[in-house]
Amino acid sequence: MTLIETDPPLAEPVTLADLKAHLRIDTNDEDALLESLIRVARAHLEAVTGTALMSRGLRLVLDDWPDGPVIQLGKTPVQSVEAIRVYDIDGLPRELALSGLLLDATAHPARLAIKDRPRPKQPINGIEIEFTAGFGATNEIPPELVRAVLIHAAYLYEFRGAVSPDMQPAAIPTGYDRLIAPWLRRAL
Repeated sequence: MTLIETDPPLAEPVTLADLKAHLRIDTNDEDALLESLIRVARAHLEAVTGTALMSRGLRLVLDDWPDGPVIQLGKTPVQSVEAIRVYDIDGLPRELALSGLLLDATAHPARLAIKDRPRPKQPINGIEIEFTAGFGATNEIPPELVRAVLIHAAYLYEFRGAVSPDMQPAAIPTGYDRLIAPWLRRAL
């Protein structure tokens, strides 16, 4: 199972102005650094929670269908499923009809059930599911997740001299785990 981002988010859940206000920064000298720290904090949060904060296109690639009837999409919330392709022995795709889908878009992670599941003939990466995940607008993102990105980016900024931006995230602020706890992936 591989999850590929096909269309990156067009914006971040925290603006540069929000972070600068939080840090009480009035100059523009470190804007590029601050923007990169927002991206790092958002990416970290998305990785540990499986939640796509901003709307983006994704492609789930599978070798074969899972044993059970449910396919875990790896991200939540899912806005829509655009295409499902199954590849034949020559590597040619067959588009499946989207009419027989059952999508649990807000499960953690989102889940999909498909009635018609023809076997892929291509032994590796025989199935592709294209979907859009993320909250539709910034004001739809739960406030605790926005706050988590904000405090994490601020924390990274405070320790910028100790750890280079490409080595981030090097640390997590106190209380961060409690803030995002309801959104963490749970496994039995």
